[in-house]
Amino acid sequence: MTDLVRIRRALLSVSDKAGLEPLAAALVAHGVELVSTGGTATALRALGHAVKDVAELTGSPEMMDGRVKTLHPRVHGGLLALRDNAEHQAAMAANGIGAIDLAVINLYPFAATVARGAPREDIIENIDIGGPAMVRSSAKNHEFVAILTSPDQYDGFIAALTEHDGATPLALRRQLAAAAFAHTAAYDAAVASWFAFADQGEQFPAVLPLALTRKDVLRYGENPHQSAALYLPQTGARGLAAATQLQGKELSYNNLNDADGALDLIAEWKGFGPACAIIKHANPCGVATGTSLADAYEKAFRCDPVSAFGGIIAVNQPLDGPTAEAITQIFTEVVIAPGADDDARAMFAAKKNLRLLIADLPDPRRPGLMLKPVSGGMLVQSRDNGAVSRDACQVVTRRAPTEAEWADLLFAWTVARHVKSNAIVYANGGATAGVGAGQMSRLDSTRIAARKAIDAQEAAGWPQPKTIGSCVASDAFFPFPDGLIAAADAGATAIIQPGGSIRDKDVIAAADERGLAMVFTGMRHFRH
Repeated sequence: MTDLVRIRRALLSVSDKAGLEPLAAALVAHGVELVSTGGTATALRALGHAVKDVAELTGSPEMMDGRVKTLHPRVHGGLLALRDNAEHQAAMAANGIGAIDLAVINLYPFAATVARGAPREDIIENIDIGGPAMVRSSAKNHEFVAILTSPDQYDGFIAALTEHDGATPLALRRQLAAAAFAHTAAYDAAVASWFAFADQGEQFPAVLPLALTRKDVLRYGENPHQSAALYLPQTGARGLAAATQLQGKELSYNNLNDADGALDLIAEWKGFGPACAIIKHANPCGVATGTSLADAYEKAFRCDPVSAFGGIIAVNQPLDGPTAEAITQIFTEVVIAPGADDDARAMFAAKKNLRLLIADLPDPRRPGLMLKPVSGGMLVQSRDNGAVSRDACQVVTRRAPTEAEWADLLFAWTVARHVKSNAIVYANGGATAGVGAGQMSRLDSTRIAARKAIDAQEAAGWPQPKTIGSCVASDAFFPFPDGLIAAADAGATAIIQPGGSIRDKDVIAAADERGLAMVFTGMRHFRH
């Protein structure tokens, strides 16, 4: 294997011309001949450098609106030829092919063209052909050729060039080759993704194109013995991944996971009055609406003050000073909001470890795919963005809900779709009164939620638990009347659930016997 390879000729063809000036200057300073195409050649000449056109190198003009210019043996032969192979050297001599020791290539801006909503013909024209071919040729022959695919690589490359007097070491060329293949793989994935989803309208294509770019390496995963990282799609950061951290320690894997659940939940009240959600271990432990953010936070906190300790708090409006002051009374891991005023920022500044994130609220009904690894494969499904309206619900009991009960039923149903199944949510006055999550039995979830309401009553000194006069949401049907009976015993007056059990008649009869109102949604919200 060859270690140091001196660069004598470089081929430059870049769509993104950032950093081109110092790179070209460094190459020229080391006596490198510059070969280039189109706009890149023009830019290099404007910088005062002598440039040989690719057409002069190949003896063939650019044609077909520039679609054909570098697809030529004198380009790919110069990139692919093995310098220590006598047969390759003879072929180069016989065909007038000169070696190319460095390729600087970045590709047509396909993803950016799609993102700006360009017409189909423009998108197709921004599918690069010659560029990826040159990148792959260079990367394959990395024993002799260096390949740069991003301006982010230029500074390190210039430093290496200076250190080795115009040559590149093999370790660097290998590193650049790995990055180059990742670059073309991601580019092809973007093209394939656009064809599959946008152009052909497929939901689950035969091959799922997926390319992600690492944003951060995290301290560890769910547990200290696990490693973890955060990756972003090629379309860029959105939602939690686009949040701005104003203060606090580095975010952990668990922080990000819980904060994402909090942001997704609070987005249900995007554009509505003040609302607050408190998340612990990916489950809501308190959610409320209020007359102000401080009021909403207080009501959410009172649902389960024990679980709220060390939780994640999300609000749907910019944070103000009174809300921030209330939040700082207990230990909180992360607070996420669409903004924060000066008073709130000053209040949080005294809590140096508390992470404050500013993020736009996503559309809760947005489409998308959810990926879950399984042993040897990947489960893929559409997002659970379903929602029900009052008009879509079916009243199945003799008594219909009152107006106040309807409000709490729909509130509890909204929260329940964000609770791990089996999920039970009691709501009273626009706030959760008790949450039961992740139990193997729906009856257990019902009882746990009621028990938490009693604990909250005792902590607050209320005369009775908030489950008295509450409404209950169940993410899936009650398979037996026992869960409904337990909710009624806890003081619930109305139930919202999907329906669909073979024992629905028994459950309805139990509700009628106790004077409860019950509605069926026809939609289930399992969350595993």
